[in-house]
Amino acid sequence: MPLRFALLVLRDHPYGREMLRILLERGFRPALVLEEASPLADEERAKFLARIAGQPIPPTIAELVDDRIPRQEVGNHNAPSCKEVLETIGPKILVLGGTRIIRSQILDIPQAGTVNAHPGLLPGLRGSSSVAWALYKDLPIGSTVHYVNSEIDAGPIILQRPLPVHRGETYERLVRRMLTLSGELMAETLALFAEGRAQGIPQDSSIGETLRVIPAGLLAQAKARLKEGRYSHFVD
Repeated sequence: MPLRFALLVLRDHPYGREMLRILLERGFRPALVLEEASPLADEERAKFLARIAGQPIPPTIAELVDDRIPRQEVGNHNAPSCKEVLETIGPKILVLGGTRIIRSQILDIPQAGTVNAHPGLLPGLRGSSSVAWALYKDLPIGSTVHYVNSEIDAGPIILQRPLPVHRGETYERLVRRMLTLSGELMAETLALFAEGRAQGIPQDSSIGETLRVIPAGLLAQAKARLKEGRYSHFVD
């Protein structure tokens, strides 16, 4: 029996678009793609497109889905209307593909839990701008798929993998490659769920920190570290 899951995304967010592309490529077809159409969605989409400026942009949601994949819009993923839609669908899993912080009334709906692909290596860097913060703080870059709970990026870890960083790469290319890595890890996670082998390892809450969007000045320093070869974790 196919794995029944719903994909939550901010409307046409590049993160969700690349994740959906990879999931479909690997044979995982969502029971529903639930897009949030809101000012926040527009703001986050624009912000992320700037982060991957000059890089290939994933296909749109409309280009990826067909008549066999239901697609619906809501004004807010935490709204009662969203809860009603998801309860009707009855997903085993909720997959987050770039969303606002999701509240417990939504997280509690799926039987097996809600999972997120965080573009950072947990528990070291939680929150926003993880690629930029990793460069600024001279830390390894990678992606982590984890269960979602009421705290930010704090749920048990299912899968985690570093992203190899090569000399001469730009920040924008690293962020774009992170989209693909996160989508690949999510596909691997759904395969584990399908096999009944998705185990979560609790995080140590005393390790790491939760960060907000990196300020422009610190982002410039992070990019300079990468460009000037002062990053300590190059693979070549």
